[in-house]
Amino acid sequence: MSVYEWARQEVRASLEAAQVAGFEPGLGLRALLSAVVQQSKAVRSAEDLADELQFLAENLDDDQEYGFMRP
Repeated sequence: MSVYEWARQEVRASLEAAQVAGFEPGLGLRALLSAVVQQSKAVRSAEDLADELQFLAENLDDDQEYGFMRP
C-alpha cells in the first residue's frame, strides 16, 4: 500500500466518523484540510506548503488535459 492509498483510507474513515457525529461531508473535509495544513506547518516551510496548495488548486479539474513539456 502506498502512502497515498493509506491517506485516502484515513480520510474515508474520518468522514464516516464525522457523519456518525452528525457533521456534513463538506464541513468534515474543510476541517480535515485545515487540520492537515496546521500540522504541515510544523514540518514544512510556509512557502513550500503554499506552493503545494497552489499546485493542487490549479489542478482540480480532472477533465483538463495538460500540455507535456519536453526537455
